[in-house]
Amino acid sequence: MATNCQNCPLRGRQLFVDLTSDELDFMKEFKIGELSVDAGTTVLLEGSSSPQLYTALYGMGLRYKMLDDGRRQVVNFVFPGDFIGLQAGVMGEMQHTVEATTNMTLCVFSRSEIWSLFKHQPERAYDLTWLAAQEEHFLGETLATVGQRNGAERIAWGLLKIYLKGEQLGLAKDGVMKLSYKQAEIADALGLSLVHTNRTLKSLREKQIAAWQNDILTIWDLEGLAKIAGTGLDRPKPRPLF
Repeated sequence: MATNCQNCPLRGRQLFVDLTSDELDFMKEFKIGELSVDAGTTVLLEGSSSPQLYTALYGMGLRYKMLDDGRRQVVNFVFPGDFIGLQAGVMGEMQHTVEATTNMTLCVFSRSEIWSLFKHQPERAYDLTWLAAQEEHFLGETLATVGQRNGAERIAWGLLKIYLKGEQLGLAKDGVMKLSYKQAEIADALGLSLVHTNRTLKSLREKQIAAWQNDILTIWDLEGLAKIAGTGLDRPKPRPLF
């Protein structure tokens, strides 16, 4: 059975602003169902025009672009609460692919209703605009990291961002988080070779700062990790849940 928005497990998480009663009533109508997919499933394909939009309810995924010669660039990671498919809803087709890394459950919305959303629910439409702006901000931060931080700083920055987000999602606690990604995917996202990534992770482990093994991220020294990354311990600001 589909999860009732009233009982959404994401409500109350530190990462999200809670819905008002009116917003909750609207989301109950706007949501048309749920979709469960296995790890490795392509949720949205670059160049496709999907009739559906999604919010990740459970599980993790990847956003990536493919070059003509088959090389792949990871653009971002998908966590619970992330909205998927806005590009297709606004631009007519996806500009990147979304793939499930773990088994995922997705809330499903009709793409055809997105313009009705802007017409009849301006507050919720603003929330979508805010999420798009936040995504743009994060991509700018990632570009600055890839362009200006060295390899060790990039790895530290990436692990720190993932852990702090996971903490506010209730996926991380006391320095431990289940992280079901491959090291090659983190390396790809940060513009590093797998060899360099492995070497850096080994160094962090030997220094008792952080370790990532067997899908478990362990951070012993969060401040030390932030120092290597050259950034602070600012938690993500609460954002709309769509």
